[in-house]
Amino acid sequence: MEIILHAHHAEVSDSLRTQAETALRRIAVRMHRVAKAIVRFVGDGATRRVEIVLQGTKTRSLFAQADARDFAPALATAVHRIESQVERVRARRERRHGPPGVRTG
Repeated sequence: MEIILHAHHAEVSDSLRTQAETALRRIAVRMHRVAKAIVRFVGDGATRRVEIVLQGTKTRSLFAQADARDFAPALATAVHRIESQVERVRARRERRHGPPGVRTG
């Protein structure tokens, strides 16, 4: 999986970048077949925004964003939102195809 980090009018610390990469790798394992993850840190004005896009090879892209006064809480909220979307995709896939590793038919 390729991870792209963008900073638009923002100074993002190395620890925050590492935190974003770690969270995305954890999420990608649960989603399967993630080709690219894009994280945008936008710092226009007093509000800080984090946007996350997960692009899969066989699934539609997932998108989450969050605003806060600082990047750390915005990142945490955006990660939580993208995790919720991944869980919905996994649940939908399991309803259609059964649990992973179990072949039917």
